[in-house]
Amino acid sequence: MDTKEMRLTDHLEEFRRRLIMTVLAFVTFLIANCIFVQDIYNWLVKDLDGKLAILGPSDILWVYMMIAAVFSVAGTIPVAAYQTWRFVAPALNREESKVTLRFIPGLFLLFIGGISFGYFVLFPIVLGFLTNLSAGQFETMFTAEKYFRFMINLTLPFGFLFEMPLVVMFLTRLGILNPIRLAKARKLSYFSLIVVSILITPPDFLSDFLVMIPLLLLYELSVSLSKIVYRKKLLLEAALQNDGLPESG
Repeated sequence: MDTKEMRLTDHLEEFRRRLIMTVLAFVTFLIANCIFVQDIYNWLVKDLDGKLAILGPSDILWVYMMIAAVFSVAGTIPVAAYQTWRFVAPALNREESKVTLRFIPGLFLLFIGGISFGYFVLFPIVLGFLTNLSAGQFETMFTAEKYFRFMINLTLPFGFLFEMPLVVMFLTRLGILNPIRLAKARKLSYFSLIVVSILITPPDFLSDFLVMIPLLLLYELSVSLSKIVYRKKLLLEAALQNDGLPESG
């Protein structure tokens, strides 16, 4: 019992150390982004006609902190993934440890790719559509808080959702998932992704549709990549078994 308690204490201490290092990385990125937040703000609104309004002196501070926090999350993702790998590495064999480490850069790149898709592709289409609805009928004025809240709600989820193919490949490589399970769960997965697309977008059909299609395509891409990884995994296991057979005399 004492040995189990010592092991549990050691695991908790290691987890606390990895968590502290991740938090310190986030705080470091946050401080750096706060220094350059005005430049980031000016870049984000460079294509916007006119200036954004604020309703109180604290609004701009909230907007700056929100922008800095989102960029800090993006920068912290590879650090958090590496610290997670260091925490679970002792429980993995050598091959699993090497495979897990190779996935870390992909997490960051796909997160940036998802945010870029949301910001450069989806956000202008949805914003233009909603703005055109009020053309000639209402005086349009955006507050900084609502504008950036709308932008982040529409772009940030794609940073995480774009990591779906890589996560599926990783779980397939570890044997937790396989393309057969994914194919059987297609209807439930489609329903879940449709619900997610409705929840993260403004209440209009165009926004739901523009988000829904990429999510479904991401799922199908995940299934296809899972098939490739699963096939290679089976071939590797078969080769190892053949190598282990004794030679016939």
